[in-house]
Amino acid sequence: MGSEYEKWDKIYRTYPLEELGWELGKPRESLVELVESGKIKKGKVLDTCCGAGTNGIFLAKKGFQVVGIDISSKAVEYAKKKAEQEKVKIKFMIRNFLELPFNDEEFDFVLDMGCFHHVLIRDRSTYIKGVNRILKTGGKYLLICFSYKNGSAWNHFTKEQIVQFFSKHFKILSIKHIESIEGDGVLRYFYNVLMEKKNIKRFLFSKLSKVSD
Repeated sequence: MGSEYEKWDKIYRTYPLEELGWELGKPRESLVELVESGKIKKGKVLDTCCGAGTNGIFLAKKGFQVVGIDISSKAVEYAKKKAEQEKVKIKFMIRNFLELPFNDEEFDFVLDMGCFHHVLIRDRSTYIKGVNRILKTGGKYLLICFSYKNGSAWNHFTKEQIVQFFSKHFKILSIKHIESIEGDGVLRYFYNVLMEKKNIKRFLFSKLSKVSD
């Protein structure tokens, strides 16, 4: 595992969950809305950077088959304990998000709550290709990442940047700003982006057909 990412285990071991801004203790409202509206269908889901497992537990209770990964062994320990308490079956794994140990097109849905915006610039392409590889064609990808409204930073994105990063592999179904009072009491701004994996074979066939015409 890259040393730059190993800091996350130290963070989970140093601070109680209630002091970690992203650990709300309840599922993200935008995720709840998408599931309850039927825009995200039941299936097999990967929760990347799952943390203490709150979102994955919500999905499991809604009938999803959930796999959660996090680079922090302490976070995974929290997640397993919570799942046991809530009496749901989830496969939590200690894994680096750059090395996804899954089959091609294994998942119907990928949840990325605050993972991508911590991926180093040099690793972004690897991460995006990895998510694309394990997601089924037509599968959904929910990205929630920091917005430029939080102030200038290497991982505070504009809408244009998000489109540039993801549009090669994904059809962007919706993209909107949201704000959230985080677990540490701080108001932060995010982009909520729902995407669908493109059917590249169909796209290439269509392109070739136009050329032959």
